[in-house]
Amino acid sequence: MTKICIIGLGYVGLPLAHAFSKKYSVVGYDINRDRIDELCAGFDRTQELGADELQEAAKNGIKYTTDIDKIKECNIYIVTVPTPINHSNEPDLTPIIKSTQTVGRVLKRDDIVIYESTVYPGVTEEVCVPILEKESGLKFNEEFFCGYSPERINPGDKEHTVTKILKITSGSTPAIAKKIDELYASIITAGTYRASSIKVAEAAKVVENTQRDVNIALINELAMIFDMMNIDTREVIEAAATKWNFIKLFPGLVGGHCIGVDPYYLTHKAQSLGYMPNLILGARQINNGMSRYIANKAIKLMIKSDKKLKGANMLVLGVTFKENCPDMRNSKVLDIIKELKEFELNVEVYDYWVDKSDKETKPLKFLDELPFGSGKYDAIIVAVGHDRFKEISTEEYEEMSRGEMIVLDVKGIVEKPTWRL
Repeated sequence: MTKICIIGLGYVGLPLAHAFSKKYSVVGYDINRDRIDELCAGFDRTQELGADELQEAAKNGIKYTTDIDKIKECNIYIVTVPTPINHSNEPDLTPIIKSTQTVGRVLKRDDIVIYESTVYPGVTEEVCVPILEKESGLKFNEEFFCGYSPERINPGDKEHTVTKILKITSGSTPAIAKKIDELYASIITAGTYRASSIKVAEAAKVVENTQRDVNIALINELAMIFDMMNIDTREVIEAAATKWNFIKLFPGLVGGHCIGVDPYYLTHKAQSLGYMPNLILGARQINNGMSRYIANKAIKLMIKSDKKLKGANMLVLGVTFKENCPDMRNSKVLDIIKELKEFELNVEVYDYWVDKSDKETKPLKFLDELPFGSGKYDAIIVAVGHDRFKEISTEEYEEMSRGEMIVLDVKGIVEKPTWRL
């Protein structure tokens, strides 16, 4: 009988565990005791699953645990832990290495280990497999097998959920590749695509986000150029998009757990081989610099309006890395706030999606509600395109403002902004 263990119950692992629980026996493993307790109580702080879905998973018999002994009976292990970068923008494989060590300690003959975490080509077979062999004492491709099926979860997206996104699959032998593909095909209604090798599947994933990062960097650079020319970038894009093969993207902040991180995995591997990926690194430099650009623009507008900087009140609407989700991982809005504070501004934040008990929110001054009619803000930055922010009128921005209204629109959702990215 197929018994699946999902290692890591975050944005990727939990929805996957829920989907598999409809057809298989599933155990969800995570090292975070609080996370396990919350899930057992029917609460998901990521808001990827609602109470009804968690209740459904419970009825299906899903188990959540931090106890390694509770996963020993599984025969398929799917690793969905984060793969972050360090302060030097180098891959931090610590979570995947520790998870692999955990799996290795319970690995049995004929078990399959599948990785979903984003990595550079070669990590599964060159980094993880040796650890599995060492911990288990088993021989790769003789006594245990591996696969790679990259996650494509889009946090906060209730339309493109895990079963509705086509799944790339791969395996360490042709027979295992077929078995893994059939496993995912049994729950993925959008279908599967079987890659020819694990390395091809690993490369495909990292390329998806690198391509998008480079494309957004081009638009961001154009936005800075057009801003100097007093041309509205969004109007330029709308005009250019009338050509059938134009890729329609808009300028903005590039944060989150994927697009702002994954390219560094590829550049790390390229540089280790002696190749300098200038285009990819250049794109990263442009996108990482957008927070400072926006903060500096706010300061310039305040100076132009003869507003005193020190002690001025600034309101930032939204701190998550994207709209309509609570995910603050690698949010570039936090960098905007950091830049503003260097000018000794009093920065206040409103974001109705954020859990204010989260440790990342501790240094921020959060408001419990939108400060309509407060008349206290020297400038307002609309940093995230949450649905509720789209409903704020020009009059309401004026009523929140002190003196001349200054509203910077990062997401293109304000009716009459002072400045729009």
